[in-house]
Amino acid sequence: MTTETMLVVMAHPDDETFGLGGTLSLYAKRGVKVHLICATRGEMGTVAPEFMEGYSSIADLRVDELRCAAEKLGLEEVIFLDYRDSGMVGTEDNEHPGALAQAPVDEVVATLVGYIRRLRPQVVITFDPEGGYGHPDHIAINRATVKAYDAAADSQLFPEAGPVFQPQKLYFSTFSFRFVGPVLALLRLLGQDPRKWGRNEDIDLTEVLEARFPVNAKINYRKVADIKRKAMACHASQLDMGPSTRGMMGALFRLSRLGAVETFMRADPPVTDSRIERDLFQGVRLT
Repeated sequence: MTTETMLVVMAHPDDETFGLGGTLSLYAKRGVKVHLICATRGEMGTVAPEFMEGYSSIADLRVDELRCAAEKLGLEEVIFLDYRDSGMVGTEDNEHPGALAQAPVDEVVATLVGYIRRLRPQVVITFDPEGGYGHPDHIAINRATVKAYDAAADSQLFPEAGPVFQPQKLYFSTFSFRFVGPVLALLRLLGQDPRKWGRNEDIDLTEVLEARFPVNAKINYRKVADIKRKAMACHASQLDMGPSTRGMMGALFRLSRLGAVETFMRADPPVTDSRIERDLFQGVRLT
């Protein structure tokens, strides 16, 4: 019998943990082979100087943090596509020729098709079309993953990538709006502007509410909540988001764990009813 296999396609180190680490850990413990593709090494972020001790670059630090988290979560492997972190729209980094946001979509698609055909995942997960909060790398990898999901089954496309294979389900990781609303309220209560979140104040959390996507699946990860917490701790440089947010991250993540539920939109097969899935492998055929 074919092993249950999941392919998760993200943009930066930490995307795999903060948004869906509970789900990945839960399936890994169940025996599912969970493979992670990370498109960049997150080198355009900024970190406090104390985190750079022993590292020659931010990329090296972020990769080390990701490998730590992947081990905690029980991931099968981490694959890097080696594109450059694009930074945010309007920055010089976003225009760099090596940035993921500048890469030809078909180039990225061809690479992803090769991995889909080799790994043969029944379930594929990536970002929603708006990238959660509009990050250009999140949007770029969503577009490439959606195209690769279909192209992997087309023998006329990318024949050099190996025998065709069609995954059975495609999901977008989405924010839980039961969590986002209270978080925005807490930030405002603490005097923080949710439109200027993070160390560089370049994340607009209100965009999350504006780009709402349907929730078709909810995964309760309470049984592995402690594992997700340990994986989050691996990304220490990202948990420290600067003086404007330092001290409240613990409160925010405690709030996020109250329900211990991660949410997903099912992009394929199309949803035809209002039922909520509790298992991303529901209906998957193993042959």
